Amino acid sequence: MEMLLKLLLALVLLCFEHALSTEPNELHETPHEKQLNQQKRRLSLQNTAEIQHCLVNAGDVGCGMFECFNNNSCEIRGLHDICMTFLHNAGKFDSQGKSFIKDALKCMAHGLRHRFSCVSRKCVAVKEMVFQLQRECYVKHNLCSAVRENVNVMVEMIHFQDLFPKGPHVELVNVLLGCGEEVRTAIARRVRIQCEQNWGALCGSLSLCSLGHSGDPQRMTAPPATLPDRNTLPSAGQQLSLTDGEQEQPKTGQPDRGSQDPMDNVTETGLVGPSEASNSGIQG
Repeated sequence: MEMLLKLLLALVLLCFEHALSTEPNELHETPHEKQLNQQKRRLSLQNTAEIQHCLVNAGDVGCGMFECFNNNSCEIRGLHDICMTFLHNAGKFDSQGKSFIKDALKCMAHGLRHRFSCVSRKCVAVKEMVFQLQRECYVKHNLCSAVRENVNVMVEMIHFQDLFPKGPHVELVNVLLGCGEEVRTAIARRVRIQCEQNWGALCGSLSLCSLGHSGDPQRMTAPPATLPDRNTLPSAGQQLSLTDGEQEQPKTGQPDRGSQDPMDNVTETGLVGPSEASNSGIQG
């Protein structure tokens, strides 16, 4: 009898430990849902082969390289959209801005091709590789210097809905938030207005993301739980609460995904976006 009680106690403890080690969501997953979630934790072999093949065959200019990361099991989206948005608006930047766009996109395209084959298939590793490459290329080619003379153009390229879930758009904004007071204030105003358009009064009641110093509600900083020394957006699970309210500026025209590669269209002054063939662009 004593042995039976010990056996039952051991089984209870084993089940309890298993329950503690199981994520809450997993307790209610069906076998099909569990399989789908496991697939999203790493790139499938087929996705890996497809991306590798795409990277090898994509050109070093244009946005073809970034399109390789669309529609995969890790749900890495945003790179291609950022590239197309930069090119679509290139004619609105000054010469320094045009040079940044050209150099940064080439830096990322080259980095993706050479780093992808060396990274783990785990989604978290692939995403971190992408985000790290973004930061390196933006800093290397002086995004902050370029944006200070092109604040309005850059801010018009930021759209609230692109910040969820967390991805390449958030990494771009995080770098921009470190580019000085004027840039932070402009981004705060832009996101605040668009947040209210999407969520209404709810935006004003949330305070998960403050804006810089307590006396200046227009500066955005990271929540204490993240990087305390950097101005960053919260993770996808957190909402933004920004202050200041002005009339929303018209959203910058979205690029035509089916247009000819805009980086192939070069003039003496620079690169021309897909719908701005008559505008000046970046010198090659």
